[in-house]
Amino acid sequence: MKLLLFLLTPLAGWAQDGTEPRELIGKMGTRSALLVLHSAQRPDGSWQVAGEYVILPTLARRFLEGERSPELGVTVLKEGTTPILFGRPGIAELRGTWREGAFRGSRYGVGGQKREDFEFSEDFPSMDAYSANLRCEAKQGRHQTRLALSVDKGRLNSLDWRSVEPGGQACGIVATAQQPLRGGLRFAAGACRITLRDAGEVLALRAENCAALCDGDAHIAPLFIDRRGNCELLP
Repeated sequence: MKLLLFLLTPLAGWAQDGTEPRELIGKMGTRSALLVLHSAQRPDGSWQVAGEYVILPTLARRFLEGERSPELGVTVLKEGTTPILFGRPGIAELRGTWREGAFRGSRYGVGGQKREDFEFSEDFPSMDAYSANLRCEAKQGRHQTRLALSVDKGRLNSLDWRSVEPGGQACGIVATAQQPLRGGLRFAAGACRITLRDAGEVLALRAENCAALCDGDAHIAPLFIDRRGNCELLP
């Protein structure tokens, strides 16, 4: 199955500070997409938001940064092609309302022209009946990852996830514990949490709070899994 890289380097610090990432599945125009957002609340009750979305058919990746209002959930996010958006021009803007587990609105170009509507939901399909024995490897440049995962009817048998950075620094996750998760599966290795979601064309696998299992600044790159058992890192 295809494993896709999925979480911003700048957001890693947010996760360590206790902000909870939100995953949403939906469509950007007519294309299916997966959205991951982190929010940090400000003293006035509004939220600073950062994240990314991936267009699933092509694996095109876009980064987001902006804010969300405290009560109505009005959300405006600048879109760019790199993780660092502060002080840089965006390529588009998402304007909409994020509340009650749904984010709906429209995407606008830099000149203010409307390009397409979008709709995302935090409701993912149940994986209570999911079973698989996966072994796959992926390489992007000098970054390599290897996964061995065994699940039987939604229950974890074993997970061994290894990643090696270009400089030789590595991460290694061996998980045997499982935590409850609505609309997916969540595994644990101490404070490290691994989340598996059904995103339609692919399964999305993502790790967070796993710095203690990595050398130096290395990180375990989140991934996507296709229905044939292949794996691939995002470019």
